[in-house]
Amino acid sequence: MTVVTDKSDTRRVSGKPRVIVTRRLLPDTEARMGDLFDVTLNEQDKPMSRAELIDAVRSCDVLVPTVTDTIDRDLIDAAGERLGLIANFGAGVDHIDLAAARQRRIMVTNTPGVFTEDTADMTMALIISTTRRFSEGFRAVQEGRWSGWSPSAYLGHRIGGKLLGIVGMGRIGQAVAHRARAFGLRIVYHNRHPLPEAVENMLAARFEPDLDKLVAEADILSLNCPATPETHHILDARRIALMKQGAYLVNAGRGELVDEKALIAALAEGRLGGAGLDVYENEPDVPAALLKLPNVIAMPHLGSATEEGRGAAGEKIIANIRFWADGHRPPDQVLDTLI
Repeated sequence: MTVVTDKSDTRRVSGKPRVIVTRRLLPDTEARMGDLFDVTLNEQDKPMSRAELIDAVRSCDVLVPTVTDTIDRDLIDAAGERLGLIANFGAGVDHIDLAAARQRRIMVTNTPGVFTEDTADMTMALIISTTRRFSEGFRAVQEGRWSGWSPSAYLGHRIGGKLLGIVGMGRIGQAVAHRARAFGLRIVYHNRHPLPEAVENMLAARFEPDLDKLVAEADILSLNCPATPETHHILDARRIALMKQGAYLVNAGRGELVDEKALIAALAEGRLGGAGLDVYENEPDVPAALLKLPNVIAMPHLGSATEEGRGAAGEKIIANIRFWADGHRPPDQVLDTLI
């Protein structure tokens, strides 16, 4: 296999590109990749070690990582000359050092939009489950502790009329707001920039530029922003202390957004009503103290876990690789390596 460079430095691949996939994908996606590319799959579906990732970037034209792979500067610097594309499986690219890829003229693509509805569904499920104490009730039945219906047992809160604060009003945040409006929630959001007035009116959402004010005002706080240096521990001990007595936190974004130790303390002390979590700071490690709390619903990062979403992501991966191998700009390019 050879790489041909034209005057604009757009790469064209002669023959099948060498592709390494770091985790198992859907069978149809893997079969299609096997037909089109010289592909190596992760048959064991175990996260690749650092040494395995280094071997991969030194021997392939295209790396297909996932959110669990750390593609930092050192790894990119270790890549061989033939690596020309990092085709990420997922919309988030916070685990990839884009500046390092730019310097090495390595193109980066992602799969935007395919998990929006699924993650919004998960967020709404966590909102309902947490406020209605579904986890506590489920555990009581499973453990044989339920003694029958009682008018005072497992009382939660209705969500109609409550104020939902959404931090991050991108695709997923807007999809959450769309669902929340149908449940009668009042919606206030914080974002880097306000949405167009027409979109705000459609979602019946109000922009709040002061994040502290939003945190203090919300009955339910939903984190739907990406993980960046600016958003690391965006909900820290200080902001958690600003939350209403009995308020609820839902996080289906990234675990790094929350200071877990401060969250555990607030929940254990009864200052918060509960938390619905799908992501954690140090996945897959979840603090035992968090799991022991009765008012916490802890899910294993299932936000995008639908056959439809994962299948659509696989199709985008294949399209991005084919465009790149043919010398064209992929449709989901994240980083313009020619700048």
